[in-house]
Amino acid sequence: MTRYYNGYEQHLVALDCIVFGFDEGELKLLVLKRKFEPAKGEWSLMGGFLGKSESLDEAACRILSQLTGLSNIYMKQLLVFSDVARDPGARTISVAYYALIKIDENDRLLAETYGAEWVPIKQLPPLIFDHSQMVEKALEALRRRTSREPIGFELLPVKFTLPQLQSLYESICGELLDKRNFRKQILETGLLVKLDEKEKESSKKGAFLYKFDHNKYNSYVEKGFLFQLKVKSGHIIKGNNSLQV
Repeated sequence: MTRYYNGYEQHLVALDCIVFGFDEGELKLLVLKRKFEPAKGEWSLMGGFLGKSESLDEAACRILSQLTGLSNIYMKQLLVFSDVARDPGARTISVAYYALIKIDENDRLLAETYGAEWVPIKQLPPLIFDHSQMVEKALEALRRRTSREPIGFELLPVKFTLPQLQSLYESICGELLDKRNFRKQILETGLLVKLDEKEKESSKKGAFLYKFDHNKYNSYVEKGFLFQLKVKSGHIIKGNNSLQV
């Protein structure tokens, strides 16, 4: 079939994966030291090239599985990055995906073979090419999701406390949230199931553990909802506000 397009230039198609995790009260990103030129030894997102017999989604799943050892990852196609000079190695069009995973479930030994590390978003090193822009766009998309869909199932452990859930939202939004407003809103959704267990590592009294109601969670993901977060100053966070990396 390529004979029909012999008169046209051929370009490389790459995929770059922005992999988010949540640990120790912080939103983190999985980054690695690049092992080949150009930009060998510099920090990079996990990426690869589109295979001849792959769809974009299939290639992204393959790349994520190679890095994390996981399958069935929450993954969304983000944007296409096509600046002519974005990659000094060759004319390369990159399709960016962002993924959410539980840090304690990824294969740490596998990640180490790639030189990958979980780095807090607030402490990200300079990234190669336009990867910092990709991360910024992924954060914006993640923040918009907090106002339209529930979030946490892909990032939190099966059992978690309300402070942990609030901390996750604060890490994504970059704002300290009003505790009373957050708890009232999240509990009114019916998304959470309160357990007869407490987490006692953070305080003597302990905080009750919760889990997500999977059916309601999936229903809200499919249908959407309005979840307005109020910061301590009383300001309402809008879903289209951007985050700075």
